Amino acid sequence: MSTVDDTSVLTPAEIEAVTALARQYEARRGACIEALRLVQRSHGWISDGRLHEVARLLDMSPDELDGVATFYNLIFRRPVGRHVILICDSVSYWIMGYEALREALYVRLGVQLGETTADGRFTLLPIVCLGACNHAPTMMIDDDLHSDLDAAALETVLVRYP
Repeated sequence: MSTVDDTSVLTPAEIEAVTALARQYEARRGACIEALRLVQRSHGWISDGRLHEVARLLDMSPDELDGVATFYNLIFRRPVGRHVILICDSVSYWIMGYEALREALYVRLGVQLGETTADGRFTLLPIVCLGACNHAPTMMIDDDLHSDLDAAALETVLVRYP
């Protein structure tokens, strides 16, 4: 019995886009991170079926590509919410109020780190660095950075993401 999710294969447009990316590299596998991000933008996460398809297009084994996908914390190998909240938990952020912001998120969303809200709206994930220590505490929702946060600012930020 195959463990590949055969219902989650790539669209013809995605196949063409991954193939075009691969042509930009001497070794097709050089496009693996960009290809995974491209597919993830369309589907929100990388299923086993999609991973196998991308691996085939890049002349990689599924295990090789899965090693890349699981190394990079911004490639999601399981379903996530419509919006992913990344909250930086580095030492600088702890000093600047990370714990209070994290606790406010727990209360407001009803989830802990690594969980998705019951309505599928948000997934809350930790990240080591967002590169904005001078504006800590900081979180990123999808591709949007939100800085100098406190618990009171959360609602204003979260309502922007239906």
